[in-house]
Amino acid sequence: MNYTTDEMMTVAAARVLRDGASCFVGIGLPSTAANLARATHAPDLVLIYESGCIGAKPDRLPLSIGDGILAETADSLVSVPEIFNYWLQPGRIDVGFLGAAQLDKHGNINTTVIGDYADPKVRLPGAGGAPEIAASCKEVVIVVRQSKRTFIDKLDFITSVGLGDRSSFTGAGPGMIITDLGVLRPVGGEFTLTQLHPGVEVSQVIDATGWELKVSPDLTETPPPSEAELTALRKLAG
Repeated sequence: MNYTTDEMMTVAAARVLRDGASCFVGIGLPSTAANLARATHAPDLVLIYESGCIGAKPDRLPLSIGDGILAETADSLVSVPEIFNYWLQPGRIDVGFLGAAQLDKHGNINTTVIGDYADPKVRLPGAGGAPEIAASCKEVVIVVRQSKRTFIDKLDFITSVGLGDRSSFTGAGPGMIITDLGVLRPVGGEFTLTQLHPGVEVSQVIDATGWELKVSPDLTETPPPSEAELTALRKLAG
């Protein structure tokens, strides 16, 4: 079957989620991947949204964390303070799925502002729950399209902390960046290209990165999406 680069990225992200795990989900690409995982190989994956929905089971992609389908299909509804103070901050959630407007080689994320903070070129949606997800989930996966506009050598603002000093956090921090071109994992404190999607050349990934990207000598190739994965993904998208 033919597939797009976005579909390859979403399928690759869905595959890292194991059945029975709990996943704190951001809206957009992370939500698409998490719902695809639950629709395919991980039916008992527990999807948690910061609006207070635990165990949401939407049969279509939610438009926002306030989409009614999340509350209607959830196992439990709790207050937003309980989601953060009881479930997230003590490290009770296995995986956090995040997007990014900008990120650097250390996995720091900017979702606040492009340009000077006081006089920005673009004011972004802001942090939401991302800083606490990045700090407190046992592991964090970042899902984002790769380009020099997004993969920046020096961020304009750090919204969510990556691989730096994590002594005051409960979570391990970002362990993987999944893009439309491949997969990056931390090696020596820096995200390194470890996996290419089918048909992608190393030079394409380097050209889409705003820092001097390191490439693993053990580079592997992502298996292409199966027919079942693509069918489930396209059904979710409607």
